[in-house]
Amino acid sequence: MACSIIQFCYFQDLQAARDFLFPHLREEIPSGAVRRDPSKSTDWEDDGWGAWEETESQEPEEEGNTWKTQKTSWLQDCVLSLSPTNDLMVIAREQKAVFLVPKWKYSDKGKEEMQFAVGWSGSLNVEEGECVTSALCIPLASQKRSSTGRPDWTCIVVGFTSGYVRFYTENGVLLLAQLLNEDPVLQLKCRTYEIPRHPGVTEQNEELSILYPAAIVTIDGFSLFQSLRACRNQVAKAAASGNENIQPPPLAYKKWGLQDIDTIIDHASVGIMTLSPFDQMKTASNIGGFNAAIKNSPPAMSQYITVGSNPFTGFFYALEGSTQPLLSHVALAVASKLTSALFNAASGWLGWKGKHEEEAVQKQKPKVEPATPLAVRFGLPDSRRHGESICLSPCNTLAAVTDDFGRVILLDVARGIAIRMWKGYRDAQIGWIQIVEDLHERVPEKAEFSPFGNSQGPSRVAQFLVIYAPRRGILEVWSTQQGPRVGAFNVGKHCRLLYPGYKIMGLNNVTSQSWQPQTYQICLVDPVSGSVKTVNVPFHLALSDKKSERAKDMHLVKKLAALLKTKSPNLGRYSVVLIIKHIALESILASERLPFFCLRNITQTLMDTLKNQEFESVDEGLLQFCANKLKLLQLYESVSQLNSTDFHLDTPFSDNDLAVLLRLDEKELLKLQALLEKYKQENTRTNVRFSDDKDGVLPVKTFLEYLEYEKDVLNIKKISEEEYVALGSFFFWKCLHGESSTEDMCHTLESAGLSPQLLLSLLLSVWLSKEKNILDKPQSICCLHKMLSLLSKMKVAIDETWDSQSVSPWWQQMRTACILSENNGAALLSAHVGHSVAAQISNNMTEKKFSQTVLGADSEALTDSWEALSLDTEYWKLLLKQLEDCLILQTLLHSKGNTQTSKVSSLQTEPLLRLSVKKLLEGGKGGIADSVAKWIFKQDLSPEVLKLANEKRDVENPDEPKEGVNRGFLEVSEVETDLGAIPDLLHLAYEQFPCSLELDVLHAHCCWEYVVQWNKDPEEARFFVRSIEHLKHVLNAHIQNGIALMMWNTFLVKRFSAATYLMDKVGKSPKDRLCRRVSESPITRITVVISTLHIADVSRDEIQMPVLDTEDAWLSVEGPISIVELALDQKHIHYPLVEHHSILCSILYAVMRFSLKTVKPLSLFDSKGKNAFFKDLTSIQLLPSGEMDPNFISVRQQFLLKVVSAAVQAQHSATKVKYPTEEATPTPFGKDQDWPALAVDLAHHLQVSEDVVRRHYVGELYNYGIDHLGEEAILQVHDKEVLASQLLVLTGQRLAHALLHTQTKEGMELLARLPPTLCTWLKAMDPQDLQNTEVPIAITAKLVNKVIELLPEKHGQYGLALHLIEAVEAISLPSL
Repeated sequence: MACSIIQFCYFQDLQAARDFLFPHLREEIPSGAVRRDPSKSTDWEDDGWGAWEETESQEPEEEGNTWKTQKTSWLQDCVLSLSPTNDLMVIAREQKAVFLVPKWKYSDKGKEEMQFAVGWSGSLNVEEGECVTSALCIPLASQKRSSTGRPDWTCIVVGFTSGYVRFYTENGVLLLAQLLNEDPVLQLKCRTYEIPRHPGVTEQNEELSILYPAAIVTIDGFSLFQSLRACRNQVAKAAASGNENIQPPPLAYKKWGLQDIDTIIDHASVGIMTLSPFDQMKTASNIGGFNAAIKNSPPAMSQYITVGSNPFTGFFYALEGSTQPLLSHVALAVASKLTSALFNAASGWLGWKGKHEEEAVQKQKPKVEPATPLAVRFGLPDSRRHGESICLSPCNTLAAVTDDFGRVILLDVARGIAIRMWKGYRDAQIGWIQIVEDLHERVPEKAEFSPFGNSQGPSRVAQFLVIYAPRRGILEVWSTQQGPRVGAFNVGKHCRLLYPGYKIMGLNNVTSQSWQPQTYQICLVDPVSGSVKTVNVPFHLALSDKKSERAKDMHLVKKLAALLKTKSPNLGRYSVVLIIKHIALESILASERLPFFCLRNITQTLMDTLKNQEFESVDEGLLQFCANKLKLLQLYESVSQLNSTDFHLDTPFSDNDLAVLLRLDEKELLKLQALLEKYKQENTRTNVRFSDDKDGVLPVKTFLEYLEYEKDVLNIKKISEEEYVALGSFFFWKCLHGESSTEDMCHTLESAGLSPQLLLSLLLSVWLSKEKNILDKPQSICCLHKMLSLLSKMKVAIDETWDSQSVSPWWQQMRTACILSENNGAALLSAHVGHSVAAQISNNMTEKKFSQTVLGADSEALTDSWEALSLDTEYWKLLLKQLEDCLILQTLLHSKGNTQTSKVSSLQTEPLLRLSVKKLLEGGKGGIADSVAKWIFKQDLSPEVLKLANEKRDVENPDEPKEGVNRGFLEVSEVETDLGAIPDLLHLAYEQFPCSLELDVLHAHCCWEYVVQWNKDPEEARFFVRSIEHLKHVLNAHIQNGIALMMWNTFLVKRFSAATYLMDKVGKSPKDRLCRRVSESPITRITVVISTLHIADVSRDEIQMPVLDTEDAWLSVEGPISIVELALDQKHIHYPLVEHHSILCSILYAVMRFSLKTVKPLSLFDSKGKNAFFKDLTSIQLLPSGEMDPNFISVRQQFLLKVVSAAVQAQHSATKVKYPTEEATPTPFGKDQDWPALAVDLAHHLQVSEDVVRRHYVGELYNYGIDHLGEEAILQVHDKEVLASQLLVLTGQRLAHALLHTQTKEGMELLARLPPTLCTWLKAMDPQDLQNTEVPIAITAKLVNKVIELLPEKHGQYGLALHLIEAVEAISLPSL
């Protein structure tokens, strides 16, 4: 076994991460070409797009080469960190960072594999100009007793050029930030707890070390663990309530100022060490001379090693207890950005501090403690050499250092000397692998004469140094300290080698023994292939020299040497010969090159030789081994001969024969064939992949590996499902195709010792896995029937004591296989065959019982005309019905429409899981509807399609409903879709599942599926829109009310509260794209959900509670409670509280619709109203009642008037009305909300005068020149006298603009003829307040007449209005 490199993870979209971190490396080329595929736009920030256009390309060829180099080597310029548990990866550059999380996905080949997908991305900088310099992903242990060994969560530690060290969650939530030194952070390193390998070894504490240009800060691991847990709990509690504030414990750290060294690039914290007495005296003599005194007990010291220049490597020792650890009060990071508080905390505004307090904290920098001086004790002086990195070995005994000369130097940490050097590794990246010997490999076979019968002591540990040379694109593995190179791989020149050097933080000597987490010591990230690899090194390579072939025989040599030293030399030598023969035979049988006859002859010869020896000297174990292998070889030979024999069934096979064989009438057979044909057509469209191996062919080496004999019984070893199918194909594939004799094969396998149950399992595995071939060849059904009949007649297949009132284990085994199978077509056929064979055997048994009392002829007539009743028969009928239902459902889920959509979400491209009867039985009552809902989401079908497909078809014109479904779909959807066979399959599924797919149940599941998918990707607002459409189509008010309430509690209330607090904070509609994504998308539809709650709550009292029935075949379903059942269990809502939220929702909608500024929604409500928001809608809250404070009413009135003004302005901007005729103006608001009516309704609930809002609306219409709508709106105003006074002023503004601001000769003459009072009044008017000054004078004349109508004659301004009539007539007279 040699060293190997293994790929264990892939990247889902590494190019998107690169484009985010390096905007100039997107798909454009330097010459300015357009992107190759503009449809594949990502959700990254748009910073840097087109930045290359600003630079002039003076040397295009050289620039293009540089761009290509950067495109492939971009990972070298990033800060990269991978969690040792492989649950998080961080890639950062400058201010930006991308967090990648692993997910199980299906690859292009159809295999499930782990892929890194983007979990979070954004900018991490808080202060201007700071950049990321180092990052760590530290998994934290769970404190729960039931933990399985996986970490609770992973903390991301990031160091910045500003000196800050910040700690984040996996979702980018900032937990805490520490400024321990004002210089840039150079490196972050971590040490976690390890169990000491030997007694007396100092137990190392956990710590986080931070390197600065002239200082090292070490944070105690226990203190850090507790602080991070407290901060994370703080965020969780704030997400739930937003009020609690628990101060976490302070961080305990030590700060050392490193002296007597020029520059520091990297460091390694070795930990606490204790000197031996000799080393203690040597150190004391070097420091204090021969008169130095020493203490009785050697002191404990913390050792630090730095690399840089002058000295090249420096060794520092800090005495434990010489300084007290500093305490840093943790400053909780409330929310450095508004978006982090909204999206990651997902709980609304985290109001832990007041506004003034928060601003003061941000402006004031934390106090930085001074460092304790620590001088370098000694080093490796080399003035020309500059160190670049240092990597400590897992056992803390060795360290590897790289320099600018292209050398890799191995250091002895304890002695402080260089012990080895490698040349020619410029820009090298290094890491370590520690391998523990497996004790089982050292335990020999149990024998009395073996000296290795007992345990051989503790496991040995080997350390290997891994060096990646990017200049040469090679990865090498070296055995330390002076060992050879044991592995080398060509991996490319643009990879990154990651060596965390730590495991899980938070363990101790008790918990670490019970935990066995899977961690990766070293990883190689390849950006070209998009994969993550690890290196596997066998332990025996540490025992080898440059001739590594010797290591393969190391254990065998030791074993033989032990045998030769036994007390009985003859027995020892003979045992050596037997061992050699045994090993030789195993090696020969495992060979792939030797032909079959050689293997058989060698085994036969060895067996004959053993039989001819004396009885006492024969090794029974070796003889039995040879006999068993010879039996397997003979079985292999017999099966191969049967498969190679030219055998064909000459009997023709018709549909009538098939009906008789399966005991079906003509109608049932036609139905079965039609279902299978539909299933086959839809199944071929999916990406189902089958094995490319030749069926029925199995190498003899593989055959011997699969089977084994135990006490003359042939058993199958524990092999994978694919290997099981391959073995079954070798036995039965030719028989199922009629190309081999079924009787001879069954006789051969039975004679070899294979049990009927094992053969039945192999037969069914082949049949169920080769569905595609079976459906294409119906004659195989006859072969399966024959094979199953022969297997059932074998001994111990069917118990002789079995009667019709009990369940046969034989048939139960077959039914279980059909229930578990996901290939429903093959399972249904095998169930029909099994039912037929079972009925035939049951009838034969019944015939034997009746033959004693009934004549032979009558008995034949009896068994031919009816089927014997048994418990197994009922189980078969139930299974056939379940498989038929499952087949129809699977056919529907495989069907696709030819949809031409402009955009398809990645969530809709994920493949659906295949169904089986077991999955449906374990999916609960809502499992069937849930599966169909997932398919509907994938196809994005309109609710109208589901409704139309449910209608009954016209028998005389069967094509008409299909056209109607298509027509109904096109009326609802904006995309052109060819439904194909979807309406027919939907209708068939409705008939098959009248209860599970009842229309209200299906709409409820679709509504929930869409809103769940929208929650995964909030950018896809169309998912939420479609969810609302399905909610509207739910007819039963009980279900509709429950689903709407669940949507509100689960998905909407958090986003609604977040948007409210955000808009109340900034006082306007948020412009940030991410804020708008979270806020605006749902608010436009939350009103619909709340109105649905209103209507459904009123209607549910008039409608009876629905009864959720289940089909008879699926009464035994178990599993989670369905969505509909949960909906029906919801409590009644508190209607006034829902109405209270509806008012707030309308206010937010208006603010965002018209981009209103200086509006704080919560300021429109008093303390009672604010406290009632975002509470459970079923609870009774204390709501505002009685008279409201006039100040609140004034603020509310101003807001409503703003909304009306903005609505009229938006209407005017959209229509751009011109006045050739009055009929040319369009309708007021089109499909948009009728905002004036909504404002009046809000005025009613907000205790604002409705007439004020109506008058303002009329005034705004006239202000914008929409007089014809103003005349209609006047009818709704009650106080027309006040309105007339307002319109009189507006009329004066129009005339003032026409006479005074146009400065025409006719206008001046007319102005001179007007009464002085009117002239003075017109000059006082300000036409600048008019929004539309282009209103014709004829329309203004109508307005003056309208004012005269509204003003009473006794009004003070009535005379002025009369003068206005004369003025308007005078102005319009010249134009006549």
